[in-house]
Amino acid sequence: KGYEKKRAKLLASYIPHLPNVQRSPGHSADPSPSPEAPGPSTSSASRHHRAHRSGGARDDRYRSDIHTEAVQAALAKHKEEKMAPPMPTKRRSAFVQSPIDTCTPPDTSSASEDEGSLRRKAALSAAIAQSLQSPDYWINRSVQSSSTSSSASSTLSHGEPKTHPLPQPPPAASLLADVLAHTRIENSVPPDVTSSTPQERGSRVDLPPAVKGMSRGQSRSSMLDTADGVPVSSRVSTKIQQLLNTLKRPKRPPLSEFFLDDSEEIVEVPRPDPNTPKPEGRQIVPVKGEPLGVVSNWPPALQAALARWGATQAKSPALTALDITGKPLYTLTYGKLWSRSLKLAYTLLNKLGTKSEPVLQPGDRVALVYPNSDPGMFWVAFYGCLLAEVIPVPIEVPLSRQDAGSQQIGFLLGSCSVSLALTSEVCLKGLPKTPNGEIIQFKGWPRMKWVVTDTKYLTKPSKDWQPHIPTANTDTAYIEYKASKEGTVMGVAVSKISMLTHCQALTQACNYCEGETLVNVLDCKKDMGLWHGVLTSVMNRIHTITVPYAVMKACPMSWVQRVHIHKARVALVKCRDLHWAMMAHKDQKDTNLSSIRMLIVADGKNYSIWYDIVVLARAPLPARAILSMGGLSHGVIRVNTEDKNSALTVQDVGHIMPGALMCIVKPDGPPQLCKTDEIGEIVINSRAGGTMYYGLPGVTKNTFEVIPVNQAGAPIGEIPFTRTGLLGFVGPGSLVFVVGKIEGLLMVSRRRHNADDLVATALAVEPVKTVYRGRIAVFSVTVFYDERIVIVAEQRPDASEEDSFQWMSRVLQAIDSIHQVGLYCLALVPANTLPKTPLGGIHICETKQNFLEGNLHPCNILMCPHTCVTNLPKPRQKQPVDVGPASMLVGNLVAGKRIAQATGRELAMVEDQDLIRKHQFLSEALQWRAQTDPDHVLYVLLNAKGVAVCTATCAQLHKRAEKITATLMERGGLNTGDNVVLLYPPGIDLIAAFYGCLYAGVIPVTVRPPHPQNLAATLPTVRMIIDVSKAACILTTQPLMRILRSREAAASVNVKTWPTIIDTDDLPRKRPPNIYKPPTAEMLAYLDFSVSTTGMLTGVKMSHAAVSSLCRSIKLQCELYSSRQIAICLDPYCGLGFVLWCLSSVYSGHQSILIPPLELESSLPVWLSTLSQYKIRDTFCSYSVMELCTKGLGSQTEMLKARGLNLSCVRSCVVIAEERPRLALTQSFSKLFKDLGLSPRAVSTAFGSRVNLAICLQGTAGPDPSTVYVDMKSLRHDRVRLVERGAPQSLPLTESGTILPGVRVIIVNPETRGPLGDSHLGEIWVSSPHSASGYYTIYGEESLQADHFNTRLSFGEPHTLWARTGYLGFIKRTELLDASGDRHDALFVVGSLDETLELRGLRYHPIDIETSVSRAHRSIAESAVFTWTNLLVVVAELSGSEQEALDLVPLVTNVVLEEHHLIVGVVVIVDPGVIPINSRGEKQRMHLRDSFLADQLDPIYVAYNM
Repeated sequence: KGYEKKRAKLLASYIPHLPNVQRSPGHSADPSPSPEAPGPSTSSASRHHRAHRSGGARDDRYRSDIHTEAVQAALAKHKEEKMAPPMPTKRRSAFVQSPIDTCTPPDTSSASEDEGSLRRKAALSAAIAQSLQSPDYWINRSVQSSSTSSSASSTLSHGEPKTHPLPQPPPAASLLADVLAHTRIENSVPPDVTSSTPQERGSRVDLPPAVKGMSRGQSRSSMLDTADGVPVSSRVSTKIQQLLNTLKRPKRPPLSEFFLDDSEEIVEVPRPDPNTPKPEGRQIVPVKGEPLGVVSNWPPALQAALARWGATQAKSPALTALDITGKPLYTLTYGKLWSRSLKLAYTLLNKLGTKSEPVLQPGDRVALVYPNSDPGMFWVAFYGCLLAEVIPVPIEVPLSRQDAGSQQIGFLLGSCSVSLALTSEVCLKGLPKTPNGEIIQFKGWPRMKWVVTDTKYLTKPSKDWQPHIPTANTDTAYIEYKASKEGTVMGVAVSKISMLTHCQALTQACNYCEGETLVNVLDCKKDMGLWHGVLTSVMNRIHTITVPYAVMKACPMSWVQRVHIHKARVALVKCRDLHWAMMAHKDQKDTNLSSIRMLIVADGKNYSIWYDIVVLARAPLPARAILSMGGLSHGVIRVNTEDKNSALTVQDVGHIMPGALMCIVKPDGPPQLCKTDEIGEIVINSRAGGTMYYGLPGVTKNTFEVIPVNQAGAPIGEIPFTRTGLLGFVGPGSLVFVVGKIEGLLMVSRRRHNADDLVATALAVEPVKTVYRGRIAVFSVTVFYDERIVIVAEQRPDASEEDSFQWMSRVLQAIDSIHQVGLYCLALVPANTLPKTPLGGIHICETKQNFLEGNLHPCNILMCPHTCVTNLPKPRQKQPVDVGPASMLVGNLVAGKRIAQATGRELAMVEDQDLIRKHQFLSEALQWRAQTDPDHVLYVLLNAKGVAVCTATCAQLHKRAEKITATLMERGGLNTGDNVVLLYPPGIDLIAAFYGCLYAGVIPVTVRPPHPQNLAATLPTVRMIIDVSKAACILTTQPLMRILRSREAAASVNVKTWPTIIDTDDLPRKRPPNIYKPPTAEMLAYLDFSVSTTGMLTGVKMSHAAVSSLCRSIKLQCELYSSRQIAICLDPYCGLGFVLWCLSSVYSGHQSILIPPLELESSLPVWLSTLSQYKIRDTFCSYSVMELCTKGLGSQTEMLKARGLNLSCVRSCVVIAEERPRLALTQSFSKLFKDLGLSPRAVSTAFGSRVNLAICLQGTAGPDPSTVYVDMKSLRHDRVRLVERGAPQSLPLTESGTILPGVRVIIVNPETRGPLGDSHLGEIWVSSPHSASGYYTIYGEESLQADHFNTRLSFGEPHTLWARTGYLGFIKRTELLDASGDRHDALFVVGSLDETLELRGLRYHPIDIETSVSRAHRSIAESAVFTWTNLLVVVAELSGSEQEALDLVPLVTNVVLEEHHLIVGVVVIVDPGVIPINSRGEKQRMHLRDSFLADQLDPIYVAYNM
């Protein structure tokens, strides 16, 4: 029920309505946890095993009817819901069809080796109930009733894993199935679970033990830290106690030795569902195989057997190899095999190197590199090595430098210390070479010597030389490689005695007789192909006919023909060979398989994981079990009675091998024995098994030396067992059933799913014309504390976008319905692009690696994080604030916390009074300078070449301003106090026009001119400011005036209604009759208009008093006076940029070198070379300028250094911004230009806001800005928790600069408006003489004005007036001292309140999510996030090729889920430069959102995560 509730809740938003599922009355007794099990289905296949239809087209060959039916039923259930997720939109140009050769469809035959899906016949036939008596009873009963059962056993393999009867079963088998089906219904009623009493049930739910460790302690201390939860009790003693506790507690949580990941705090730990089936059987007892028979003439070693046959039966054929057409190519007799192996052994030991220094010693490891098409060479090499007593390590032939998995093979060769490779001449020619003809160094491989073993290069042994053939002992005979789930390749060492015993056990189990014929389709380098087809066959003088993979691809019937021609008694094949043969067989009816006595189906990867669970049986007929998939996912065996859609049919793999002992243990944790009805890992003890992982003692212990323990944890004996990597159980009659393998195991929220089962379900979804069968990979990736299932398939080139998408959504529904598990990601990639294993399967580990690194390049992708991520914590409910501001303050005082406030230096009255009075108005300051120091140059404007194009002395600026004033008075017809818009490019004209307005008594409004190439986007903003400010007149230049009146402009705004436009280029030389002087300093000086990052256009009013006190603060902070030079590379239209560009020089008299940021686009180094050329000490820039330099000049520092660029003169480089300092950018800038002499202390930041243009500015006097690390989780809860550098989930924040003189800052709780304590997050409020005096207008929001500008604290000091900045931040008292010797209070800005995203009840800052996103993949140039109907939308700019676009979708989703615990709703991939930024380099997320909603982004791809 719990599961259902959660699932219903998650799906509710996506599913219009769930049809009421009719529960069958018997449902309560069903122990399987299928949440929506419909009653017993009444479709035609109701209880009978359908005869398997052999389909028509080549492609139907793996279809298993019943599974298809289950899937159809599951999908039909979803049909009524019409679940149509929004289809992703893709730009059409994105995927230009690549040239035809890359699109050739992968040969349909190359079914993957793990064709696990094939065997998963979800056919319904038999079952295994809890109690072992009843099944024994009914299986026996039914077998007796089926008279012809014995005849079936000749055709069926009792071989291995999960073979099902050949798809058209003889009557006997289907009859048996029917009988079983009926008997099952009568006899094996599942045990009634409901009868156990509720109390008992309750006591059986094991609740997880309390979470111990640091996380509890930490969460408690952080609660105390916040000190707002202090209960105010009347007893003083408790308060004193608390005070003492506070003093004793260290300042921040100590850095533990290892960071404990506090996942308990983050993740909702799912409560165990009481309905989960639990194993109820008794503990299993080890199962013994039959004893190994004693044979009198058994050879003492395998080499001895070869020597014997080579001498006595030299003419007897050992091996026949086929050419590519399937015709016999050569036959190697036992005589030839023996003599060639001898020659090779002699050559290896005596002819490599010199007598005194042989290259090979007995016991050395040698790689065998032979293609499968040349088994003869491989046999000779293998036996030659055995005779020379060197250890062969057979590996695949490497095809290219970057083969899938070549690095792992390199690891294998390294761990076995292999330095010599044997190969054939043909193979050597085919290996990739360097230009000078040497074999290339393969990725990750040790250096190799290559030795060719063709007969003509071998030396005949001298008469007196005999190979040393000792009796088999425990030395290693050969090493077989094995890949683990993670993709590492390890060598399993098999000792000589194991090899011999293994051959003996196989001979006994399979009844091999001397001189039989065997057809082998398997790879003879490892596994079954090696054990049966190379070792045991030589032991028994069997004639082996090998059919290589290439022949099978060309002619799938070839193995059947070989059996027919040679009257073979045994065939070794894989499932796919059965299917291929069946498909091809329809055309040829003349083949006869009656000679076969045993067909061994070895699904290569699946079950013969190493050695010997080659459990071959002698049961009269394979038994089958129908298990409930729900039960399986909990590791419990339950007969499936209810829901035929989620049933899995398994067939036994026979009895345990002779001479072996087997147990079933829990796959994870200590090897505890399982109960009889529990599925676990099969462990085996046998002399015939592998002995160790070569060269890896640590891993060996966990695999080869396992001693099972009982429930109490006590070992059950001394004997070590070996883990096989197979999951299974022991059925009635000691038959072994295998249900999967560890490497295909996906553990999703404590339930186990099998990769092969999921593949089978996906392949049963119609229409399969979208993907290739057998080219599907299923794996899990760990994201956010759980495994998530990913399916990747190759899409056919002719499949349409809609088909693919429909297929994908149906696969999702089918898997959800049948396996009750959500898919995280389903990706389709172009044909032939998944990494292949040597025999044509899919290299899963490499695919997973590509997925996680973003190298998969899918052409279609569907992510469903909303449905499958169920462990997100519950959304936070905002607690009402019970604690009033007063008690908070008292709490802080009691806790010894100071109130968080900080103050700049006093604005001391140092300068002589006369100057102060004059400087009350900037207009007077300019006149005064023009009289006293007329030729002092105030401004120098540079162009892109760094040449001064224009300068202005005090007198020139004054005269220029007078001319503009005169023109304004004549032509403008203005009244005092009217607003005038200044529309100028950055330069000196702008400054002159500004002072001209002041002289005329009108109020200037500086506006960024429209961009001539992009009028449609930029002109409306200009128009809007002109309208909002009710400007009476526009001052501008001639070119801009022409633009304003142009045809292009008319397209986006109404050009007829502009106010008067005056161009100030060629003005008559007139002087105004008088220069206006404002009556009081409270009069307005200018309006500052700016578009905030949230897209609000706000203008603030700056009075004359504010202007002069601001200029004075800056002068004091930066120690500016007339002999100084500063360089400014900023946009001069609003905020602090405008103040520095236009006002500061006139006030302080220093010279400003102006560099318009636009000039950097044509010549990047101009700003830095200016600093170097003029030996500038102080410079001001914006983030966009810094980013341009970092990205564009980062690689050219050497060149700049050579040109003599030196930045050691720079004492302070201040970034002017209204946002949280971008630490990463400033740090990389410092690091990059350190080589040019830039001091790391020079770079700092400033902070201003709309209500107060300059709050912080790192001047010359204050201490260096400090950096702290805060915990991101706490930040989302509006708390600050300081952590150490490098702690998980930590966020570095740097101080925004020293607080300016005359400024007071306090941190306030935005809800209660009470002051907060030190290091608490709150809104930054500021009180200073240079705060703006109000908003000019905000559309419809006049009421905000008083609130933002003249606010009082609700408690504390009610008299001061504060302005609210709208930014969140905190103040922390540092250990550093400021100029006056007090401890320095640092202000840290976290982000704008307007911008924060409220998601899941938490507060997120977009910049944090964007930082994570930009880190996710190298091709993400920039990103921006916003919310849309409570979905998180991530827009990422793709700087790479368009085929990488879809790689970003899962990576972005992963990183946001991992680091921010949020599920991304929409991922939009766009071209570089689409995300709009304003002049300060801040992202305009609201504009982006509007364009997204209006569909104007022209995205490359939009993915809707379901």
